[in-house]
Amino acid sequence: MTLYIGLMSGTSADGMDAALVDFAQGAPRLLDALCLPYDAAFRQQLRTLAVAREADINSIALLERRIAALSTEAVMQLLQRNSLSAADIRAIGSHGHTLRHRSQPDGFSWQLDDPSWVAEHTGICCIADFRRRDIAAGGQGAPLVPAFHQHCFGRNVQVLNIGGIANLSVLPTDSQPDSMMGFDTGPGNALLDEWCQQYFGCQRDDRGQLAANGNIINYLLEDWLSQPYFQLPPPKSTGRELFRLEHLGDLSHEDPQDVLSTLTELSVQSIALAIRQFGHSTGELLVCGGGVHNHYLMQRLQQVLPQLQVQSSAKRGIDPDWMEAMAFAWLAQRTLEGLSGNAPAVTGASGERILGGIYPA
Repeated sequence: MTLYIGLMSGTSADGMDAALVDFAQGAPRLLDALCLPYDAAFRQQLRTLAVAREADINSIALLERRIAALSTEAVMQLLQRNSLSAADIRAIGSHGHTLRHRSQPDGFSWQLDDPSWVAEHTGICCIADFRRRDIAAGGQGAPLVPAFHQHCFGRNVQVLNIGGIANLSVLPTDSQPDSMMGFDTGPGNALLDEWCQQYFGCQRDDRGQLAANGNIINYLLEDWLSQPYFQLPPPKSTGRELFRLEHLGDLSHEDPQDVLSTLTELSVQSIALAIRQFGHSTGELLVCGGGVHNHYLMQRLQQVLPQLQVQSSAKRGIDPDWMEAMAFAWLAQRTLEGLSGNAPAVTGASGERILGGIYPA
């Protein structure tokens, strides 16, 4: 069997992504994908929990079970839409929903997930706990996608995933075929979305239209860019624990639209800084994740990185909306094949086979 399903719930807490992927020809081929959107109340629960200082363990357990139920529903919908049965799918690669992520030293990563439930209720082997395994081997636990990016795109390209947190894969070049680097650059969409929800009554800045019509507040931008994380060398990872609105100071006296423009510029400039420090100065920058739909953000990236060709990963045949879900399908395949799903130079992990835990059907 060559069919796998990848499941991903991002830090934006929009919904459960599910991708049906065929690896018959080696290269991944996306057959179908869907997103089960979270209702407003569930979205808010996940977002509140992500930044809460304390939480009730019973509430966490119930949220985890709901994540598992939605994962199961997404799988079953994919099967029904494609006239498939559980027997046609070799495995599910499940990421879960990140509740907490702390980088090394003393790092940990906690995803709300219940792969036992998913395996039991879909009848398909489920593979999970990828981030914790990487950390157990001395890695950062994030990002886990660079090896998949190399599998898809080979050399001489960089891949930027703009989710709630942005991460960059600097793939090998012809002159340095063994080089690879991947790390979290800092905020992606998380701060923008949170600001839109608080001040504009919308889930996100559609196509970046609000930010495009505001003004950048330079003193705030300079202050925010002084965050020490931006100067740390890779491997490194981060999360909402570090990048959240309450850490940005009192913004009540500023125009909300100008703040949104400045938050967008923070994402742009922190990404650009990371590329100038550690990436390639020329070539393609393939962008995936929700940020690819923020036209203003994409436009600003091209303006501040004029030597790079900034474009959607769709230009190279991978739908930007399903890249991460596809990656976890690939990690599931690698696990069952006993092959490495990790690049030690990316995460800092010492082991060669950083893979998931297997939960049989």
